[in-house]
Amino acid sequence: MAEFVVNAQRFDPYKNFKFRVKWDGQYVAGISKVSSLKRTTEVVKHREGGDPSTSRKSPGRTEYDAITLERGVTHDPAFEAWAAKVWQLGAGLGSEISLKDFRKDLILDVYNEAGQLAISYKIYRAWVSEYQALPDLDANANAVAIQHIKLENEGWERDTAVTEPTEPSFTSTRA
Repeated sequence: MAEFVVNAQRFDPYKNFKFRVKWDGQYVAGISKVSSLKRTTEVVKHREGGDPSTSRKSPGRTEYDAITLERGVTHDPAFEAWAAKVWQLGAGLGSEISLKDFRKDLILDVYNEAGQLAISYKIYRAWVSEYQALPDLDANANAVAIQHIKLENEGWERDTAVTEPTEPSFTSTRA
């Protein structure tokens, strides 16, 4: 296991608004929201025959929650193109689904306030289980149209090769 070097000068936790998502080797433009990375391990309860009044617990199967990515609607077809790999409407009977390359590995990078890469996660074997091309449209609203994809995945882990950056010191040049 990698050792983490601690920046003794940083006491504040990282903010949740500086991040980027990468797939197919490129950062995806305009992503404004990423849901949490969450995993849950089932609890397996069992008893020993000689001790009928006490339950014991051990870890069981681990499940990874789906991740939702949101961004403003633009002409960039990245969300739609990936979602179409699972279900292609009008592709012809028997060819609506292509499972050849519908999974992707993603990288979620989190940056500090100075714009330095601070934390990175690798997300494995993700695929689009839900795609929303347009939100409800309302002529009386004053909001950005948001599209989203929901990604099923087979796990994630922190990239321990990304170490905590030494943050720059901005000194005043005033006389």
